[in-house]
Amino acid sequence: MVQALVQINENTNRVLNVVKAKFDLKDKGKAIEFIVCKYIEEEEPELRPEFIAEMKKIQKQKSIRVKDFAKRYGLKE
Repeated sequence: MVQALVQINENTNRVLNVVKAKFDLKDKGKAIEFIVCKYIEEEEPELRPEFIAEMKKIQKQKSIRVKDFAKRYGLKE
């Protein structure tokens, strides 16, 4: 868990208090976490299907066995 000291304006503070009370959250940190999770649910669905499809496509590709990754890709001589 990361701890952060943040400065927020009065309006943001009121909104956090409303979210905290409405969803019976323990503290403002949980309210911030809740809001961020809702944002992720709202904003990222457009990205997820393409990403998942691309990962499935890559997963089906034939893999290459490499004994020494650094040597193969020129990271060491």
